[in-house]
Amino acid sequence: MAQSLKIPHNPKLEDFDKAIQQLLETPHSRAVIIFASEEDIRGVLNATKRANQVGHFLWIGSDSWGSKGNPILQLEDVAVGAVTIMPKRSSIEGFDEYFTGLTLENNRRNVWFAEFWEENFDCRLLSASKREDTSRKCTGKERIGADSKYEQEGKVQFVIDAVYAMAHALHNMHRDLCPDHPGVCPHMDTAEGKILLKYIRNTSFNGSAGTSVVFNKNGDAPGRYDLYQFQMTNSSTPEYKIVGQWVENLQLRLEELQWPDGEQEVPISVCSLPCKTGERKKRVKGMPCCWHCELCDGYQHQYDETSCRLCAYNMRPNPNRTACQPIPIVKLEWHSPWAIIPVFLAMLGIIATIFVMATFVRYNDTPIVRASGRELSYVLLTGIFLCYIITFLMIAKPDVAVCAFRRIFLGLGMCISYAALLTKTNRIYRIFEQGKQTVTAPRFISPTSQIAITSSLICVQLLGVLVWFAVDPPNTIIDYDEQKTINPKLARGVLKCDITDLQIICSLGYSILLMVTCTIYAIKTRDVPEDFNEAKPIGFTMYTTCIVWLAFIPIFFGTAQSAEKLYIQTTTLTISMNLSASVALGMLYMPKVYIIIFHPEMNVQKRKRSFKAVVTAATMSSRLSQKPNERPNGEAKTELCENPAADPMSQATKKTYVSYNNLRI
Repeated sequence: MAQSLKIPHNPKLEDFDKAIQQLLETPHSRAVIIFASEEDIRGVLNATKRANQVGHFLWIGSDSWGSKGNPILQLEDVAVGAVTIMPKRSSIEGFDEYFTGLTLENNRRNVWFAEFWEENFDCRLLSASKREDTSRKCTGKERIGADSKYEQEGKVQFVIDAVYAMAHALHNMHRDLCPDHPGVCPHMDTAEGKILLKYIRNTSFNGSAGTSVVFNKNGDAPGRYDLYQFQMTNSSTPEYKIVGQWVENLQLRLEELQWPDGEQEVPISVCSLPCKTGERKKRVKGMPCCWHCELCDGYQHQYDETSCRLCAYNMRPNPNRTACQPIPIVKLEWHSPWAIIPVFLAMLGIIATIFVMATFVRYNDTPIVRASGRELSYVLLTGIFLCYIITFLMIAKPDVAVCAFRRIFLGLGMCISYAALLTKTNRIYRIFEQGKQTVTAPRFISPTSQIAITSSLICVQLLGVLVWFAVDPPNTIIDYDEQKTINPKLARGVLKCDITDLQIICSLGYSILLMVTCTIYAIKTRDVPEDFNEAKPIGFTMYTTCIVWLAFIPIFFGTAQSAEKLYIQTTTLTISMNLSASVALGMLYMPKVYIIIFHPEMNVQKRKRSFKAVVTAATMSSRLSQKPNERPNGEAKTELCENPAADPMSQATKKTYVSYNNLRI
């Protein structure tokens, strides 16, 4: 029962209106079982009409309603569809003859018979009568059934059976307590009512209607009822129609039932509608059969009808939330837009690097290639090539081998590139710094020394990678947090290498340190005349590279919480490495390749100079570039002849302005 309401004694209109409003609080509970007097039934129906709820409620009336017309008089539209019950009754033969033969003379023992007589014939017997609504006097000659309507009362058989039940109980009690004793014996005279009740409940006999009379353990007789429904007829006049019966079980003719508003199916009346799939029942306090339906939201699934449970870490609810299913696994695909751009740039870079390397190998003994420092150039080109190769490793499907190669090559390409550039800029810086003090050549400026220095710098990176392998062997993981969105339908597990953001930065950290140091040396050698070395191209390369990596760091860490973290960070990292490699390749090698291929006349041997001559020329060039007041020993501007033709030394100095890179020291 959704609700159980009581009609107070002497109810007012407000009481009925309040009861209807309370019933409407559970709008899906349409069936109302009503146990009430005829007047209270009318009060409830009137309140329903005032609330404009005609047709909403489906009434089920007790036998106090039955098939009576008085409870629904002028309220037929509200009562249409009401199902009522009445005990099965049979007309008792001989009772009609007996009752219609009763008169005031032969029925004086019934003290209420005179009142019945006045009511039945609408007259007054004596001046002391309480009837005031009529002045017609009773003659006493009226006859029941002739001068008034008569219909045998339906409960006659039950009154007769009740009297016989008492009689049979007393008879059986007398037989047990007073055997062979006429009348009431002392044992029976002092017997309590409970003893008589026991005999009544054990009574069994055929009743006045021919049906057996027995009582169950609760003292109730078997229920035998006729079921009525108040229906509209073809004449549009509602009337009661028998639609079934109850005799030990329900026998209902559903096809004969009619419902308000022309409903064809049996109306549903429940406190709460069944919850949809994936919803749990939340019970309403004080209403055991009522509940609210709550969706199992987020990553919960419906465990049973009253509870939801969270799916496992790697699971999500299925579409109808009745169970859990694995979260799909994704990785960066080759056809993804996030991968296409880096791969395209890497392929262009690889082709360009191979072309430059092939050109240098082909023209290995030409002056420009030799002056570029062939050994370091090939090392630098190898590093640039590896910077492009890492793009394919970052996009490839993660497995143990791929993760191992990622760790090795992630920082190795940059480390090789910037180790070679750092060695070259450091060499230039030491040559010209020492040239200001002495004409003696600095130590470790030979090609072999340069390769040794570069290799030692690279070994630091490799040593760090080996330690990383030992402490934390490479492995793959499935990260369910990265793309675990609020909507579980969009949740994805990301297949990735077991490398954290911090480990990536640490792997690149040494290369970035080399890059910053190289940039510092490039700044220090910026004033060296460009005819002597590659300082300025290297400087421009490092400035541009620093800008690229300064942009990379905030983008990389700023997207750490993004659902697209895998794609954004991988794309950013690979594009940054491609750009840094492309900058070095373009600024340091493309001009030389251009001269080698398109201007071979410029790729000729210059006459060799001693280191002393070169340093002297560089020192004099440095002095020429100084302001007069900055020259040592107060030298005047005319220290060098302003007229080149007048001073042989000036001519000699200018002749030494050959590119330092074109000299084999």
